[in-house]
Amino acid sequence: MNKPLAAAAFALLLTGAAAAPAVAQSTREATQAVAVTYAGTVALSNCSGSVVRVPNSLPTDPALVLSNGHCLESGMPAAGQVVKDKASSRSFSLLNASGSKVATLRASKISYATMTDTDISIYQLTKTYAQISSQYGISALTLNDAHPVQGTAIKVVSGYWKRTYSCNADGFSYRLKEGEWTWKDSLRYTSACNTIGGTSGSPVIDTVTGKVVAVNNTGNEDGGRCTMNNPCEVDQSGVVTVRQGINYAQQTYIIVPCVGPGNKIDLNRAGCTLPKP
Repeated sequence: MNKPLAAAAFALLLTGAAAAPAVAQSTREATQAVAVTYAGTVALSNCSGSVVRVPNSLPTDPALVLSNGHCLESGMPAAGQVVKDKASSRSFSLLNASGSKVATLRASKISYATMTDTDISIYQLTKTYAQISSQYGISALTLNDAHPVQGTAIKVVSGYWKRTYSCNADGFSYRLKEGEWTWKDSLRYTSACNTIGGTSGSPVIDTVTGKVVAVNNTGNEDGGRCTMNNPCEVDQSGVVTVRQGINYAQQTYIIVPCVGPGNKIDLNRAGCTLPKP
């Protein structure tokens, strides 16, 4: 994984996702890219993250922060573990477009977190989107509701380091295995996104739409095979591939069907495939 920085003395983790073009690549390449900035990203004590909304979120809804499951203040969830609606008062440094801190946001709870099938944490904040916008002039990033496309130009925006990585979606791993954890349909970067510890939880932004398509989470550091900090790809036939120096993210379109009215995470909603407790 891309290690949470506060735990750098210990082994920790990062990333992953999967396939099916929604738009012709030639059309996308002809479309002018949007400006991707730090606005809406956050810095955690040990990781990166972002204030996010789903397409149907309302301005009056409590805002959500997206990061990795392995960035939880309580430590990494075990394989098979799901955290749901757990009280939290964690703080987040909200950044503006240039990367300057403009506010400290605070969580009211961990709405959802897991490292099973994916590697995500979703915090509910004490402020609404409207309050964040009116008080600090910052809008939430929107989660894309469709599977990303191979070849898409992306940026990984780290609020922790105030650093942006630019590359493309190289492809998708059927299964990505790291230690005891296995993630489904992980997004693999081209080599230019050489993310490091502290970038865990960074939003992965499609440079054409400006929407979040994944959350950065891990990379193979030493060429190890399926071990901590050395994830391996496993295909549908069980064939293992190791790509030293390559990093990964977890797709976020799967979150969208699970968010109901009031930004409540409802795992029983139609189309929601996130693991249940």
